[in-house]
Amino acid sequence: MWLLYAVGSSFFAGITSILAKCGIRNTDSDVATAIRTLVILIFSWIMVLITGSGSGITKIDGRTMLFLILSGLATGASWLCYFHALQNGDVNKVVPIDKSSTVLTILLALIFLGEGLSLLKCVAVVLIGAGTMLMITRKEGEQPKEEKKSWMVYAVLSAVFASLTAILGKIGIEGVESNLGTAIRTTVVLLMAWLMVGVTGKARKVRETDRNELVFILLSGLATGISWLFYYRALQEGPASVVVPIDKLSILVTILFSYVVFHEKLSRKSAAGLVSIVAGTLMLVFV
Repeated sequence: MWLLYAVGSSFFAGITSILAKCGIRNTDSDVATAIRTLVILIFSWIMVLITGSGSGITKIDGRTMLFLILSGLATGASWLCYFHALQNGDVNKVVPIDKSSTVLTILLALIFLGEGLSLLKCVAVVLIGAGTMLMITRKEGEQPKEEKKSWMVYAVLSAVFASLTAILGKIGIEGVESNLGTAIRTTVVLLMAWLMVGVTGKARKVRETDRNELVFILLSGLATGISWLFYYRALQEGPASVVVPIDKLSILVTILFSYVVFHEKLSRKSAAGLVSIVAGTLMLVFV
């Protein structure tokens, strides 16, 4: 059953990037992150009420709560960096870097969770890494834009924090009902996101958010909430080294919709990179 949850997580994660991109064309990325996190928080706690898992919060020990909080902080940092990158960079370039967090996750799972690293898994890691490099390479004749050159730094940081999220989340949800764990983590992310808005003096921009973009931001939050619930349910029942790669296949959904919505086309080099990433990911699933 965890495999179906992982696939569902992948789909909703894929459309999240597209909806978010539509919502941050003119809206500040930090503000958008804070707004969409509010939607996810409401959604996640509603699920806690529906499943009746709220009473379990008193049974969570200090160590587990600590890892849930750390996982939430890592998620918040990943989101803030990701949407900064997404606002200034092409979806087809930002997403592959973010999905490359699979490689770091596998290494961290080996170190902290004792999940094995076989020869085939090593080959898969190389394929994912090589594919990512191919996809983020500029097209021939394309000139870099000075005002947007920082998107890659944010994309890389997003991948690093996403990897930490998976590992900390795996440790933190041991013995915790998945919906409750998601709600607790989301509460941490919400506090972090709005604190960032307040510290950077962007609170006034919340009221200035374009209504059309607000709709997309809210839909993005809803899609993320659904993806999270599926993802952490799968992570609770299945191995992190398999669940995470399946979730990263959301890149296929994102690439498809980026072509339809934003008319972003893949060059031959990027297409080869995408094939390499998918091949490496599928290899991880069946290792």
